[in-house]
Amino acid sequence: MDLLKKYFPFSFRKKPELKELIIDMLIYVIAGAIAGAVIGVLGQIKLIGWIFKIVGGIAELYVIAGIVLTVLDYKKLLK
Repeated sequence: MDLLKKYFPFSFRKKPELKELIIDMLIYVIAGAIAGAVIGVLGQIKLIGWIFKIVGGIAELYVIAGIVLTVLDYKKLLK
């Protein structure tokens, strides 16, 4: 669990109200959108574009996992 807390810091912050849950989820969505835009532009480079496309897939997985962990932590399903 400590490893998850290290890589997903916003997922395990205290969230006493729904407002904090929504803010944490928005942080992940905005970070994913910014990363997607940058990676989308860099993915157009001919020689190394495929590397950025792989990084983009990893970034999408990170955002989805972060949102799922945020909800699970809010619902107290993780210990």
